[in-house]
Amino acid sequence: MLLERFLPRMDFDSYEDFKANYKVNVPEYFNFGFDIVDAWAEQDEKKKALVWCNDHDEEKFLTFLDIKKLSNRLANYFLSIGIKKGDAVLLILRRRWEYWVCATALHKLGAVLIPGTLQLTKKDIVYRANAAGVKAMVCVDDPFVMEQVELAQPDMPEMKYKILVNTHRDGWLNFEDAIAPMSEEFPRPEGDARTRWDDTFIVFFTSGTTGMPKMVRHNCTYPLGHIVTAKYWQQVQEDKLHMSVSDSGWAKFGWGKIYGQWVCGATIFAYDMDKFVPLNLLKKICKYQVTTFCAPPTMFRFMLQEDLSKFDLSCIKHCCTAGEPLNPEVYNRWLEKTGLRLYEGFGQTESTVLLANFQWFEPKIGSCGKPSPLYDLCLVNNDGAPTEDGEEGKIVVKGVKETPPPGLMVGYYKDEKLTEAALNGPWYDTGDVAWRDEDGYYWFIGRDDDVIKCSGYRIGPFEVESALIEHPSVVECAITGAPDPIRGQVVKATIVLAKGWEPSEELIKDLQNHVKRTTAPYKYPRVIEFVDELPKTIGGKIKRAQIRKEDQEK
Repeated sequence: MLLERFLPRMDFDSYEDFKANYKVNVPEYFNFGFDIVDAWAEQDEKKKALVWCNDHDEEKFLTFLDIKKLSNRLANYFLSIGIKKGDAVLLILRRRWEYWVCATALHKLGAVLIPGTLQLTKKDIVYRANAAGVKAMVCVDDPFVMEQVELAQPDMPEMKYKILVNTHRDGWLNFEDAIAPMSEEFPRPEGDARTRWDDTFIVFFTSGTTGMPKMVRHNCTYPLGHIVTAKYWQQVQEDKLHMSVSDSGWAKFGWGKIYGQWVCGATIFAYDMDKFVPLNLLKKICKYQVTTFCAPPTMFRFMLQEDLSKFDLSCIKHCCTAGEPLNPEVYNRWLEKTGLRLYEGFGQTESTVLLANFQWFEPKIGSCGKPSPLYDLCLVNNDGAPTEDGEEGKIVVKGVKETPPPGLMVGYYKDEKLTEAALNGPWYDTGDVAWRDEDGYYWFIGRDDDVIKCSGYRIGPFEVESALIEHPSVVECAITGAPDPIRGQVVKATIVLAKGWEPSEELIKDLQNHVKRTTAPYKYPRVIEFVDELPKTIGGKIKRAQIRKEDQEK
């Protein structure tokens, strides 16, 4: 079994055993493309790597041998146009099957993979290309993407090649044409061209909720850091289909749609949806018999609006969720309708899964679980002292300077000053606030910047948002602190109403009373504003900082 090459021990008797004794061996010259993809292909030529489909009745089944041959062709092509180890290549491919081929080829070369989301505008593309020194782009045949890249090209002097999948277009190279004449053999590079564990592997751009996006740099240990994510949290099974719902432009894709899953020998199920339609997603899960499934809480909430009795979801053996805090209402209803618990996890673009509900203990509704064995986590107060159980504190990762764990970022790409500030102290500060209960479960409160200070109280936005979402009038909401001359700050709710509901003073009173009944009365929103939509990043995260800034200006 491939995992045995990296894990001295795979089975554990308890969470405490797992936390104390889990270890991962990192080969000095580890290369995901050769040591995982090609290794599976050599072990079993028929082993499935990817099952892909879309909304247009297209589907594709690729073995690890297929991925090996296609990625070798592409690696040879990249070399022919001058792409080599250390060069940056931007992929804007949505969920196209070519993404997995491109990623594997770039990893074999030791090039720097930079994922990009479908919604990037000209400004976003120019910023990313110039900040990272992008030499080439591979893009999906989406009219918006093609137009934005073409508009951006004059402002990207280092970007020489733009490659298009699935179609031909003037001014672009074609993916299929490019790799067709290339050899299916690509020898593992040697000498300075081979990859070492500490070489740059992938760079993720953050969401940019409070400023320009930062470039998070991971080294070649990143896939091995995701063994915990895939095997012990998502509980993927070898040769069974795993699905995580994510666009390839974000770190969640790396969490759930390629690295840890392929290390564990699972088959990735990729549904390249034009847009999220709950009914269509449920049909695909049943048709292809997905075994393990991961999606953000919002998607579970929308699927619960459908009549789940019409779908046989017995194929699913394990469900997990991440990306935003899990509301108790969603957990309870999904368990009631499907018999499946939702195992929440928590992490960042800068890490693999930091906290999760693992198999050895029952999830507590609303808790993001207990620490991954990879990380020495601690909660500290503003003075840097460890907090007691029940006391909130910032989540920090200790020991990152001496022995950075596999999967944790190794800095911010091309920014030594920012890297020094983040990693050269006694710990890496995640910027997130939580508290720990007497059983060792962690409870997320919010980003440190998002915590509201009101009349001596500290109020986390998540608990108030969870209470409001239970009200039938609320589709979506954001809790922020609004300026107040007496209290300093008061709790403000910015709310998107469900169809059929209209703003009114009566509704405001009802919502405020609902929060008072559901959570501590002092947490109720004294200010409520109804809007058509909430400001969000291109990654879908709510821009609470923008709401606070606009309120301050008012």
